[in-house]
Amino acid sequence: MEDIRSAPKNSIFLLHACAHNPTGVDPTPQQWDQISEVIKERGHFPFFDMAYQGFASGDINRDAYAVRKFVSDGHRIALSQSFAKNMGMYGERVGAFSLITESAKEKAAVDSQLKLVIRPMFSNPPINGARIVSYVLSDSELHKEWLGEVKTMADRIKLMRDKLKHHLVEDFESKLPWNHITDQIGMFCFTGLKPEQVNN
Repeated sequence: MEDIRSAPKNSIFLLHACAHNPTGVDPTPQQWDQISEVIKERGHFPFFDMAYQGFASGDINRDAYAVRKFVSDGHRIALSQSFAKNMGMYGERVGAFSLITESAKEKAAVDSQLKLVIRPMFSNPPINGARIVSYVLSDSELHKEWLGEVKTMADRIKLMRDKLKHHLVEDFESKLPWNHITDQIGMFCFTGLKPEQVNN
């Protein structure tokens, strides 16, 4: 919060919407509310990266809290989403890039600038992955099955965290509590270990 407050006005802040990489430390909804408020006060621009939607809590709607909160608070955000992880679309790099604009005129200006950036990178991107994602999201049975699989993955990640903590505390009889392992979420973990501790 101190860094957000002290940054020059109109700075751009890159925020991970959920399942923070590389720490696994996500703000609570109340903390997101505070972050939104200060970013708005300072006139900063929030750029969200959401590559692990569903892998934090097992619920894609709960994992979208920060993005939805910022939009409802009137921020004009950028949102970069990926389906590489939560749909297993590795190699396809399927996702979406969204910008909230103030008016149709601003949308047209933003569209023209995005096309200038995108055209030299790829004129006709592969469509296979996008069609697969569209098909799954458009079919109610497949969509339901996908949501179940996302929850299964999130539950497995949580189980692995529980087992690791248990192994360290019970089997190795560590004197440290290791609560941060189960307090954090997603596929990443900030251990707080120093390099010499890792080497030992």
